[in-house]
Amino acid sequence: MNANDVPPYRLYSDLAHLWPLMSPPGEYAEEAAHWRRVLREALGPGRHRILELGVGGGHNLFHLAGDFDATAADISEAMLANSRRLNPGVAHLLGDMRTLRLDKKFDAVLIHDAISHMLTEHDLLAAFTTAAAHLNPGGIFVTAPDNFKETFKSPYTECCTHSNGEMDLTYCEYGYDPDPGDTTISLFFTFLIRTKTGLQIEHDRGFTGLFPKDTWRRLFEAAGFEFGERRFRLKSAGVEYTLLIGRLKPPHLG
Repeated sequence: MNANDVPPYRLYSDLAHLWPLMSPPGEYAEEAAHWRRVLREALGPGRHRILELGVGGGHNLFHLAGDFDATAADISEAMLANSRRLNPGVAHLLGDMRTLRLDKKFDAVLIHDAISHMLTEHDLLAAFTTAAAHLNPGGIFVTAPDNFKETFKSPYTECCTHSNGEMDLTYCEYGYDPDPGDTTISLFFTFLIRTKTGLQIEHDRGFTGLFPKDTWRRLFEAAGFEFGERRFRLKSAGVEYTLLIGRLKPPHLG
């Protein structure tokens, strides 16, 4: 089978039911603690209103929703169904982070690693503009890119196995940069799904964006944000982790 023959983005449609087992919510606890700390430092105490764009299965939000008045949006109805089951107290909306416009404002807008689905500078700026459009004055925008061009190593592989008693799921991810001159990475996935009825093998592929840190800074500022970043080490995963933080600039007077 040629890689291009694999239908793309199945993890967000007919394979979305695998996501809760592929990336269990419990694995996000340490990461979410850093998000909560950043939000509290910026906003102070209280049940502030937050909007997460590209919420996916809602696994990071699961650890935040108890502390904040949350609204969530995603372009995938199948992923929204996962998040609704996990976060029943959160309002969920179908929408594209590049174009969504709601008639309400929030104290913070979050985009977890779904920001990596933005493949061009135009897409990135559109997502940042959506974030800015939904923030109260002085509001904060937080996002977490998977990769930066300066530090991305091509190719990479990742394999993991999880079980829930009814299903054993092994997945392998292979990512590489086929054209260093553009802004995308190609991803390929193989899923081995073992249940009482036997072993099923499925394939998926997708793309994510790859941009230099200066591009993120420039587009943050173009969307009206003061650019900042916080770096952490996730002890549970043994990796460095970067949050990009934008404070909405006050409008110019006169």
